[in-house]
Amino acid sequence: MRIAKRPFAPLVVNIAVLGMVSLGLTACGSTDADKIPVVEASATTGPPKVELTNEQLKVIAVGALAERDFAPTTSAPGYIDFDQNSTVQVFSSYQGKIVQAFVQLGDQVAKGQPLFTVESPDLMNASSALLAAEATETANRKALDRANKLHGTQGISDQNVEAAVSAEAASNAALQAARDALSVYGKSPEALLGSHKIDPLLVVRSPIAGQITARNAQPGLLVQPGTGPAPFTVGQNSHLWMVATAAETDSTKFHVGQAVDVSVPALPGVTLHGRIETVGASVDPATHTVQLRSTIEDPQHVLRANMLATFSVHTGTAIRALAIPAEGVVREGDGSMTAWATTDGKHFTQRVVHVGLLRDGYDQIIDGLQAGERVVTKGAVFLDNMLAADPDAD
Repeated sequence: MRIAKRPFAPLVVNIAVLGMVSLGLTACGSTDADKIPVVEASATTGPPKVELTNEQLKVIAVGALAERDFAPTTSAPGYIDFDQNSTVQVFSSYQGKIVQAFVQLGDQVAKGQPLFTVESPDLMNASSALLAAEATETANRKALDRANKLHGTQGISDQNVEAAVSAEAASNAALQAARDALSVYGKSPEALLGSHKIDPLLVVRSPIAGQITARNAQPGLLVQPGTGPAPFTVGQNSHLWMVATAAETDSTKFHVGQAVDVSVPALPGVTLHGRIETVGASVDPATHTVQLRSTIEDPQHVLRANMLATFSVHTGTAIRALAIPAEGVVREGDGSMTAWATTDGKHFTQRVVHVGLLRDGYDQIIDGLQAGERVVTKGAVFLDNMLAADPDAD
């Protein structure tokens, strides 16, 4: 962040005051030069200079000026969203009343995990139909057995035997159809036929692994297949969408595959990276913006849907240039930009610089400094404020 300060005026040296300070120091017997920073500034002797004490050097950082890549970028506001291609609204396959919900909003669920149960009249009918079909099949099978025995002793006609065979075949087909109908509900026909107890509860399971992103499954709620709102919505959240709305005037700068840096106010200091996957085919007539979409991996689940975000899309070829951390540059009161250079790490000279692009916390230096020079990389505003606080500066 650049911190503005009021411009300083050339310093006027008051010899009398310096003499008094000198006498005072002599009287006190103080010889600790580390406690007295030296500030020099003059309209005729050159740029302002500052000498720091050992204690003051601890609050700044110094480094050699080097080059970095600066890629031209275009910014666009946006937000985080669930991957709509991996978000599923979970409905009951049949109408009924919700009896119990097993998960809450925000819970992580596995594929196939039970979400809620529904008391389904259709399931009860299917169960009853299976039991009835089994009873009919049992009766017809016994009738066929008797007919075959009687036919062997000439006690029944061929016509009666054929009728028994036809009835048993029809009941067997009806039993198989009833089995298949019950299996559609996820119930075991064998379990029902073994216990002869009707279970009216239909268990609805998650079709995918993910996070519960919406919950409307209150017990007692009547549900219909496909009728919203869905009792549950499950979203795959190991990755999320980043959606931005770019100005119409910038729309020609974007294309699929461009690198994107995304900053989220909720995660200060964190930059997310992705690539543009889709560019809107049309411009919104109300806002005159075009929509961009990227995908970001989020294995730690630190992102939330609808978080605000800012897109920085790399829209040009990167250039190599001198760079200085933003904390090493100060905007002066007159609008100029300054930095501090040093040759010995103790004496510092203020330089007026021209800056260009700002990327990843670094300012591009166009002129005012040379490659390899040692400059203040952190705490430049501290040196700047020393000039403003100098009692001889007016």
